[in-house]
Amino acid sequence: MLTFPLINDTSRKIIHIDMDAFFASVEVRDNPKLKGKPVVIARNPLQTGGRGVVSTCSYEARAFGIHSAMSAKEAYELCPQAIFISGNYEKYTAVSQQVREIFSRYTDAIEAASIDEAYLDVTQNKIGSQSAIKIAKLIQHDIYIELGLTCSAGISYNKFLAKIASDYEKPHGLTVIMPEDAQKFLAELPVEKFHGVGKATVPKLHALGLFTGEDIQKADPVDLAERFGIYGWELYQKANGIHHSKVNSYRERKSVGKERTYGKLLYLPDDVTAELTNISQRVAQSLKKHQLKGSIVILKLRYSDFTTLTKRKRLVEKTDDELKIAQAAHQIFEELDYDESLGVRLLGVTVTEFGAQEATLDMQWSETE
Repeated sequence: MLTFPLINDTSRKIIHIDMDAFFASVEVRDNPKLKGKPVVIARNPLQTGGRGVVSTCSYEARAFGIHSAMSAKEAYELCPQAIFISGNYEKYTAVSQQVREIFSRYTDAIEAASIDEAYLDVTQNKIGSQSAIKIAKLIQHDIYIELGLTCSAGISYNKFLAKIASDYEKPHGLTVIMPEDAQKFLAELPVEKFHGVGKATVPKLHALGLFTGEDIQKADPVDLAERFGIYGWELYQKANGIHHSKVNSYRERKSVGKERTYGKLLYLPDDVTAELTNISQRVAQSLKKHQLKGSIVILKLRYSDFTTLTKRKRLVEKTDDELKIAQAAHQIFEELDYDESLGVRLLGVTVTEFGAQEATLDMQWSETE
């Protein structure tokens, strides 16, 4: 087996903050009567004909086997007494911003991984502390006292380990992986717990006799690279505690888009075009907010059987004008071979191709009705 020099930077201090059952926790906070009950963020499947997907759920609901991305119908079957709540994404986004403002008290090196989690580089920080543990505890305290919510924190010298650490003890946990402990910690970890190892990859690794981090540590990196490409080499490095990705507080936005899912299906073409107008208006508002103009409009249409159509149209010039965006969306829709009998469950409008000089933070949320 060939050996490679593994260069590891252990000088950074990275915190990964993961809000605990975020959407459900916000709902429980705002309605104390829900405390201790199985709360599921999804429309009640009894009211939607079984449609819908779980966004998240409280820990009481998780005890019944419910988890995010599960169908609402299956969640109901597991726990008929669960309390189903439609998501209020505007509220969750506002709370997420409040959380981010707390982060910014301690560092400006913040990378939002999603609406409920973020990486913070506190190697250099605003309070002059040498202790990432102290900063993580202060953040947990501030979030709990000011927002009435809990979060879990993972601390290590890179993003990969910090992410694993934050998931190690939940809710309201704090886990630290020191440089000298990283390889031993990872050696005992099942491969399916490695962040970035998807469900499709797990059986492939198992077929090669790779079940734990230790198995990957002992594997031939050349063989892993030949089988999995660059991903195999990166996995070998991660198993040895190496991950060079920096906390990136600035990401170039590639597109601005809005989607809406309909509990009551749309059938009439006039209803579809009316909704496209509304969505285009919201896209235009977002473009203006971020001072962006795009030259490609993309329409996304999903039928009730989950068949999804996407088609794009190039404009003569870049725009942020809602009328021009809506007109382009309507023209695309007219060119589709629309099947009125199926019913539309989701519509989306996206504008892209901004130009190299225009960039902003890449934050995009979908709206579910």
